[in-house]
Amino acid sequence: MTADLPSLKHLKEAIPDSCFAPSLWTSLSYLARDILYAAALVYATTYIPLLESGSLRFLAWCIYGLLQGFVGTGLWILAHECGHGAFLITHARHHRYSGHMEKDTAFVPPTRADYAAKRRRWMDDLDDLVEDTPLSTLLRFAAHQLRASIPRSNTQTGTPLPLSHLSPSSLLFHPKQRPSVLLSDLGLALTILGLVHLGSILGPSQVILLYILPYFWIHHWIVAITYLHHTHPQIAHYSPETWSFTRGALGTVDRSFGFIGRHFFHHIIDHHVIHHLFPGIPFYRAEEATRAVRPLLGAAYIELREEDFLVTLWRTFRRCRFVSDGDGRGEQAGVFEWNVVVDGCGEGFGEGVRR
Repeated sequence: MTADLPSLKHLKEAIPDSCFAPSLWTSLSYLARDILYAAALVYATTYIPLLESGSLRFLAWCIYGLLQGFVGTGLWILAHECGHGAFLITHARHHRYSGHMEKDTAFVPPTRADYAAKRRRWMDDLDDLVEDTPLSTLLRFAAHQLRASIPRSNTQTGTPLPLSHLSPSSLLFHPKQRPSVLLSDLGLALTILGLVHLGSILGPSQVILLYILPYFWIHHWIVAITYLHHTHPQIAHYSPETWSFTRGALGTVDRSFGFIGRHFFHHIIDHHVIHHLFPGIPFYRAEEATRAVRPLLGAAYIELREEDFLVTLWRTFRRCRFVSDGDGRGEQAGVFEWNVVVDGCGEGFGEGVRR
């Protein structure tokens, strides 16, 4: 990361004022569109039992789950926009401390020592640890995509309070946010009760097909998107002494997932750098804002759009295992760089484009 970064004030001045003003009707139109998509897909499933072939019914449900997963992820992203005031009017700690090795809450990488300790091996054996079998890697990847929560901060707090999104006393939240956490928990409880009641009417299998199957897809996409936003060999993480808001905010990558990313995922993959710099900019104005600041960011802006999104997910998971402090390697102390594991065939990792 270059040391000569433009100030946030300078960057903001380069962005048209209109980019910071959400449109109520534009926002509501996207919400209505996604709800219509979800309802249409549910209605379409009423025709699946009419298919004579069991194989066709199985295929139809698989397609439904995938498509509804796209739509549900888009609805989650709209809710995420609301959390930043970009929809109409948290996740705030991740944005406040993005790239901070002790205070960030999303995909904080393990250090070399943490990685070795987790695998219960001595540091001298670390080189052997990266030579996992394909099956071992696949199982770890599946666990990575399906586990119930996003990796949390490496913060050492010395307190028994949990780092949980469900606990009002969690260190993730300010005390004044506790009523909101309780309301969120109430909403989850009512949702579960509603699903149980629906299962008593339609049958558990129907609820699994209609709701649980898309839910797993939604979870997969949210984890994949967030992970790839903040995991790439060119992205550094910082100690408290070297971290700054701008440095951390620029520790993300703009990628592409084609039509799916732009239409269903509301540009969250395509223009995430600007989202971290100015979270209040609504997604439908992020492209314009990105074009405005990109010339000012120069080499600090990382863009990787050529490689397939899912291929990148797999390769990144295999190669980005842990980070090392630059101290002792002739590099800046307190800046944690990725130790990239290269395939046995010697194929290099896709390079990001810094403009």
